[in-house]
Amino acid sequence: MRKNKRKLIVGFAFVLGSMSQALAQSTTGFKQRVINEEGQPISDVTVELLMSRDSSFVMARLTDSAGVVLFDNIKAGTYFSRMSRVGFIKHSGKAFILTEHEKVELPEVQLHQANKALTAVTVIASKPFIEIKPGKTVVNMEAGFSSAGTTAMEALEKLPGITIDKEGNVLLKGRSGVTILVDGKQTYLDGAQLSTLLGGMSASQISQVEIMDAPPASFDAAGNAGVINIKTKKSNQKGFNSSLTTSFSQGRYAKYNNNVQLNYRSGSLNTFFNYSLNNNRNFTRIEATRRYYKEDDITLISSLEQPSYLDGRGAVHNLRTGLDYNLNTRSTIGLVFTGLVLNRKSGGNNEARWLAPGGRMDSIIQTNSNNNNHWESAGASLSFNHNASASRTFSSAIDLAGYKIRAFQHFNNSGVYPAVYRETTRASLPSTIKIISGRADYADAWKGLKWETGIKTAHITTDNLAAYEWLDGNNWYPDEGKSNHFLYTEDIHALYLSGKRDLAALHIMAGLRFERTAYVANQLGNAMVKDSSFSRSYNSLFPNFSLSIDADSANSFSLSAGRRIDRPAFQKLNPFVFIINKYTYQQGNPYFRPQYTWNVNLSHSYKNLLITSLSYSTTTDYFSQVFPVDSNGLVIYTEGNLTRLQNLGLSVSLQLPVSSWWSINVQGVVNRRNMQGVIGKNYDTRFTQWSLNMNQQFRFKNGWGGELSGFYTSKSKNDIQEVVDPAGQLSIGVSRSVLKNKGNLKLAARDLFYTQWMKGFTSFYRATETFKLTRDTRVMTLSFSYRFGKSFKSAKPAERAAVEEIQRVGNG
Repeated sequence: MRKNKRKLIVGFAFVLGSMSQALAQSTTGFKQRVINEEGQPISDVTVELLMSRDSSFVMARLTDSAGVVLFDNIKAGTYFSRMSRVGFIKHSGKAFILTEHEKVELPEVQLHQANKALTAVTVIASKPFIEIKPGKTVVNMEAGFSSAGTTAMEALEKLPGITIDKEGNVLLKGRSGVTILVDGKQTYLDGAQLSTLLGGMSASQISQVEIMDAPPASFDAAGNAGVINIKTKKSNQKGFNSSLTTSFSQGRYAKYNNNVQLNYRSGSLNTFFNYSLNNNRNFTRIEATRRYYKEDDITLISSLEQPSYLDGRGAVHNLRTGLDYNLNTRSTIGLVFTGLVLNRKSGGNNEARWLAPGGRMDSIIQTNSNNNNHWESAGASLSFNHNASASRTFSSAIDLAGYKIRAFQHFNNSGVYPAVYRETTRASLPSTIKIISGRADYADAWKGLKWETGIKTAHITTDNLAAYEWLDGNNWYPDEGKSNHFLYTEDIHALYLSGKRDLAALHIMAGLRFERTAYVANQLGNAMVKDSSFSRSYNSLFPNFSLSIDADSANSFSLSAGRRIDRPAFQKLNPFVFIINKYTYQQGNPYFRPQYTWNVNLSHSYKNLLITSLSYSTTTDYFSQVFPVDSNGLVIYTEGNLTRLQNLGLSVSLQLPVSSWWSINVQGVVNRRNMQGVIGKNYDTRFTQWSLNMNQQFRFKNGWGGELSGFYTSKSKNDIQEVVDPAGQLSIGVSRSVLKNKGNLKLAARDLFYTQWMKGFTSFYRATETFKLTRDTRVMTLSFSYRFGKSFKSAKPAERAAVEEIQRVGNG
C-alpha cells in the first residue's frame, strides 16, 4: 500500500511539472451559423477549418446551442470549412479569404437530413464512456456495460470522483455538499429522500451524467463541492423510434429492471415517453459495538453489541413523458410530466447485548421491526425557448413537483436475559412536500462580450407528522413525548448576471448571483410538547470568476474562484424523533444554519487527455453529523454546524486512447482536511485521504465489447467524529450486438470481491462505536435491449477522431 501511495505521489509531481507559459494571441477570425432544412439552428456540428491550397487541417470546433461556430486566433489566408453531424449529409463550403485583424460573419449553411438520401441505414453508437474536460466531466451512460440493470444511485457511485456514504449522501472528490439535478432541475430532497428517489430510477433511463466542479452563475449557488446533472433520455430523431430494455440480476436476492422508451418526431412536434419498473430485494447487515467510559475517557463502564439484519423488498414505477413543439423556426415550447410510485417493505431483527467491563453478559434485548414506505410523486414542467438571433436567446420555465410520502414503523422490544419483558411501539410518519419554481434567462452578445442574466424563484412547503403510540395490554396509547407535527415554508429568490469574453487564446468569465432565502417553521404542540416556531431570512452574494489560457495546441491553463452555499435540508430542521433501534435515535436540529464555502481551483490540461487540478476550499459553519449521548446510553444522530473546514485537494484525470479498441480513464484525488469545532469538547483534526477511480472500455470485432471498472477509497474522514475505513469495488461487463445491431446483450458482475462495505469508528462524548455495514452489492446482471425504427446514433469512429480536440478548443 505504501509503495502504491509513493507511485501516486510521484505521478502527481510529474504532471504538475508539465505546466508552461502562455503565448501571445491575434484577433483574426470568423463566425458562421448552421441551420437545418426548417431553418432551425443545429448544435454540436463538427466544423473543420482547412487550408484552401492543400486541404491541410487547421483546427476544428463545435457549433453552440444557437448553431453558431466561432473561430479566433487564425492567421491571414485562404480557407474553406467542412461540416458534419450525425444524421446529416456532410457539407464542404466555398473558399474564403481572411485578412490580418479581420473578423467576418460568413453566410448561413443549411445541412440536409441524411435519411433522405440513405434509407434503411443504421450507424452504430461509438461515443466514449467518459469525456473529461476542465471543470466538467461528461459520462455517456449508454456507452458503458457494467451499469446494466442497476439503479441511478448504484450507477452514480461508479463514476469518476463520486462516492456514497453510509447515510446515502453523495460526495464529489471526497467532499460533501453536492447538488443533484435531474434534467437541470433541483429535487430539493435531503440525503435519505434523495437516495430513495435515485434508488427508484433505473440507470437505463439516463442518457448522460454531467459532473461540474465550478458551475457558472446561471446555476443555483447550492452545492459547495459542485453539481451533478442527471440527463434522462429523449430522442430528436425523425419518425418513430423506440427501445426496450429488460434485465435480471442475482445477488443474494433476485432483482428485475424493465424500461421502455418511445419517441415520435414529425414536422414541428417531438413527443417522448419513458417508463421503468424496478422490482428488487435487498438486505443490510450492521455489526456495531458501542463502549461507554467514565469522565476520564479511559475507564470502561459497559459495552453494547448491536448486531442487526434488515431485509427489504419493493417495486418502483417511474414515468417521464412530454413533448416539444416548434412554434416557428426560432421558438419552441416544451411540456414534461413525471411520476413515481414506490412501495417498499422491510423487516429487521436486532439484538442489544449489554456487557460488563470484563466481558460478562449483563442483559440481552431482542428487537423485531417492520417498516413500510409508500411514495407518490408527480411533476410538471412548461418551458419556452426563443432564439431571436445567433447570439440573442430567451428561455423560461415553470416547474411544479409534489411528494406524498407515507411511512409506518412497528418495533417490538423483548427482554431475553435476565428479565423477561416486552415493549411495543408503532409510528405513522406521513410527509407531504410541494414545490413550485420559475425562471427566466436572457443571453446576448455585444462587441465580443457574451453576457447572460436571469431570475429564479422557488416556493417549498412541507407538512410532516410523527404520530407515535405504545402498547399496554391490548390498547394503544399516544406517545406524545415523541410525537410531532412540523410545518415548514421556504422561499428562495435569485438574480444573476454573467459575462464571457474570448480574446483569441485568452478566455475570461465572471458572474455574480444574488439569492434571498426566507423560511418559517411551526411545530404544533400537544399535551406534553408546547407549540413553537422559528423563522429566518438572509441575503447572500455569490461571485465567481474563471480565466483560461490556450498556451499552444496542446496545453491550456485555467484558474477559477467562487463562493457557494449549502442550506440545511428542510427535513433536517424538523426536531421530531425517528427511531432506528432501542438505543439509537435520529433527530432534526431547528438551529441548523447554512454553510458557506469559497473555492479556488488551478488546473492544467494537456491535449484534453491529462488534466491536473490543485484546489483549496474553506467552509464556515461546516455541516457535520454530531452524536450526543444521554444518561441512559441513548445515542441521538443529528447534524449541526462546526466552526470551519479547510480542504486542500489535488486531482489528476487521464483519458487515454491506447488503441482503436481500448481506452482507459483514470482519476486520482488526494485531500488534506482540517476540521475544527466543539461537540462536548474541542476538536481540531487533520486528515489526509485519497481515492482512485478506473474505467477501461474495450471495442472488439463482430459487435463485441467489454468494460473493466472499479474504485478505491482510502481511510477517510467526512464528519469530525467519524473515521471510515478503506473500501472499494471491481466490476466487469461484456456486451454483444445482435439482431443486425438493433439488439444488445450485456452480462455484468458488480463488486466481484465483495469489498464495497462500510467500516468505521465513531467517537461520541464519553463513548465510542465501531461498525461494519454490508449490503447486497455483489450482483450478476444479464440485460437485453432492442431498438425499433431507423436510427443514426452517432458518427463513425473516423468522423469522431477530432471531437476531443474540438471540445478542448471549444471549452478552452
